[in-house]
Amino acid sequence: MTTIVIYKSNSQYSGFTCMGHAGFDQSGKDIVCAAISVLVINTINSIEELAAEKIIVDADEAAGTIECHFPNEINEKAKLLMDSMVLGLKGIEHDYGNYGRKRKGRKVFELIIKEV
Repeated sequence: MTTIVIYKSNSQYSGFTCMGHAGFDQSGKDIVCAAISVLVINTINSIEELAAEKIIVDADEAAGTIECHFPNEINEKAKLLMDSMVLGLKGIEHDYGNYGRKRKGRKVFELIIKEV
């Protein structure tokens, strides 16, 4: 299962952690894991390139973890990019969070928004 925890204080993001593999299908065919990965990596790259924000990122591909922390309060562009990532992740959670057809209700993805 993939779990993403978004850290927020009021309306300000301070970072997020992405952990695990969805296990929706075999490696290379897992559309849930691929969708999550695209959203997360694109958001990180976009915040750095388009919003010009400093991000501290620690990733371990084998373990399936990405930790992203914002050392400073992020600007409006970065906030919009984070809002967009959360919107996409909510859609994935809605459509695939509890996958029952083959996996008998096994949860493959969970999004947690944690107030800090």
